[in-house]
Amino acid sequence: MAGKDYYKILGVSKSGSPGEIKKAYRKLAMKYHPDQNKGDKAAEERFKEINEAYAVLSHPEKRKQYDMFGAEGFQQRFSQEDIFRDFDFSSIFKEFGFSTGGRGQNIFGQFFGGPSFRTSRGGFGREPQGVKGQDLTYELSITLEEAFSPTEKIISFRGGTGQEKISIKIPSGITTGKRLRVPGKGHPGHYGGPKGDLYVQVKVLDHPLFKREGDDLTLTQTIKISEAVLGTELEVPTIDKKVLRLKIPPGTQNNAKFRLKGYGIPHLGGSGRGDAYVRVSIEVPTKLTKKQKELIKKLAEQGL
Repeated sequence: MAGKDYYKILGVSKSGSPGEIKKAYRKLAMKYHPDQNKGDKAAEERFKEINEAYAVLSHPEKRKQYDMFGAEGFQQRFSQEDIFRDFDFSSIFKEFGFSTGGRGQNIFGQFFGGPSFRTSRGGFGREPQGVKGQDLTYELSITLEEAFSPTEKIISFRGGTGQEKISIKIPSGITTGKRLRVPGKGHPGHYGGPKGDLYVQVKVLDHPLFKREGDDLTLTQTIKISEAVLGTELEVPTIDKKVLRLKIPPGTQNNAKFRLKGYGIPHLGGSGRGDAYVRVSIEVPTKLTKKQKELIKKLAEQGL
């Protein structure tokens, strides 16, 4: 659910001073107060919005949190009781010239559907609830080899208590876009709430030899025309630094792919590995010696 734009509700700018906010609230509260609009449900709803906006923007700490988290983030972190804590309807209405008629203690419950009791500090609402601190995100780039095997990386970041260094374990098979959560390494909480978390967002860098598709790897090997026609044998490197021998049969076509089962990337959180594929690219020479040209002509005469 989208959050409420309290500045828009009161008709003030985000840089509005406390005096400007109070003046705007007073004008709107007098206009939409239930005593002035008996039986008008629309005015009553507007009155609720105006008071909610003023309860936040007139309180320096709540306004700071609202500006920090934005309208939607603030609504997710603060209940209505949290919003109206320390907001004394009685004194505010008396200041503006309204008679509460003994309703000051109960106005929260009457208009906002919540409990109508005071805290020990004189505000309405319940005892303060802890608000979790803001999360942090750290972008970490790793090589394909580091994504292949379990890896440990030391990262340095500025957290809620200053510069920190921690060790991060990277599981084998991790892919670009995956996030690793480190609890309690975000910004400090508010009102005694827990710290936020640190999320390490992983990016696997491109490899000069292997192209990754899921947990499979593709390697391109170039062969000569004669090797494609007559067949050959290739030495093929793997991501785990092995060398395999691959037979290329006679008559192999350009872009043919050969599968090396189980030589890809390990499956994240599971067993086994993907496959590796060798794609064959047939090299066509751009320059020929005189003798090579003669041989090609003779092959052409033979229908090749």
